[in-house]
Amino acid sequence: MALEWEQVVVDSVDPVALGQWWAAALGWVVVDSSAEEFEIRPEPERLPGLLFGRSDGDKTVKNRLHLDFRPDDQDAEVARLVAHGARRVDIGQGDTPWVVLADPEGNEFCVLGRRRQ
Repeated sequence: MALEWEQVVVDSVDPVALGQWWAAALGWVVVDSSAEEFEIRPEPERLPGLLFGRSDGDKTVKNRLHLDFRPDDQDAEVARLVAHGARRVDIGQGDTPWVVLADPEGNEFCVLGRRRQ
């Protein structure tokens, strides 16, 4: 039996707005768009993607799953994402080498530091 990782599904009050935010933040392309679902991928045929699906109600608790990103320059990437509308959040991470941010609907994600050699 073989499995292929298709996408990560993100519940969203406004799938189009949040999907567009992530598409711009990651430089990904839109592959499907409706009022109920909005899907982006790194390239049209490249998996996995992110699918934003409609969900009632605002997010109220810490994510049980989140995305980690490893940029070339952590400080520059954090500044770019914050300027794009992300915000810093404290989820109890303490003094760590990564930065926890939240997207416009409050979904946490991490911007990691440099990989150790």
